[in-house]
Amino acid sequence: MTKPCLPPRSVTSAPHWKAPAGSTDCHFHINGPYDRYPLSPGRFYSPPEATVPDYQAMARTIGIERMVIVQPSTFGTDNRCTLDAVELLGRDNTRAVVVVDDGVDERVLAEMHERGARGVRFNAVSGNGTPLAQLEALAARVTGLGWHIQFYTNGDQIADLAPVIRKLPVTVVLDHMAGVQGDRGVASPEFQATVGLMQSGQAYVKLSGYRSSVKGYPYDDVAPIARGYIEAAPDRCVWGTDWPHPSLFGDTHMPDDGELFDLLGAWAPSDELRRKILVDNPARLYGFAP
Repeated sequence: MTKPCLPPRSVTSAPHWKAPAGSTDCHFHINGPYDRYPLSPGRFYSPPEATVPDYQAMARTIGIERMVIVQPSTFGTDNRCTLDAVELLGRDNTRAVVVVDDGVDERVLAEMHERGARGVRFNAVSGNGTPLAQLEALAARVTGLGWHIQFYTNGDQIADLAPVIRKLPVTVVLDHMAGVQGDRGVASPEFQATVGLMQSGQAYVKLSGYRSSVKGYPYDDVAPIARGYIEAAPDRCVWGTDWPHPSLFGDTHMPDDGELFDLLGAWAPSDELRRKILVDNPARLYGFAP
């Protein structure tokens, strides 16, 4: 039996600063409707439906114009919901990161590319996806498409993976602050390994407001990590809401995406940094028009 997780907030607060034109949410999920897109039996949690109109209401509030949908573990390798959501949101301003295994057909990869896919996700935290043993094979398969490999890992895995990542023929993207936790911080081997990958030009890190927090809301312990990444490699940072904030249970605080956007504003206080993180870096990584 899987655990039911909390729904996103029905109302998002307005942030205290204005997003630049072309701002991009580089990490969110669409769940459902489930009568059309059934959940995978291999999942470990059960999220409430969170549909395209629900997402659009939140995105309008914080000023998002471009979007990157990430295939969640709850659908396994069935990417229909994610790719159909790209169509609903519009291919010009929407991209997808999919989950496939090394048996995927070349024709299917080409079709996914046409529909907006630009990366393959390896989820070593939630599971129900592609095993890391297939990493090198899949990287070789997608390099001709110009795709990247995206990792969702615990922080202590990054230091071990860094030598493997450096040998891959593709760009990599590291979810959720590369998994570096607030109580480990910028002196940790995992943070230092991540910065090395970013400064080499091979890796991007997705800044996010709460997954790395040990203390919990208002996530103050995340700030040094986020600022450390921005200072070390501002051209290799992107940002994501992680809406609808899956795998939060019980009485856990449900993040408010307007407040998460304000956290980014505090980490990147200048207009130049904000434009890099929200507009220029995502355009380069995902192939949006300048």
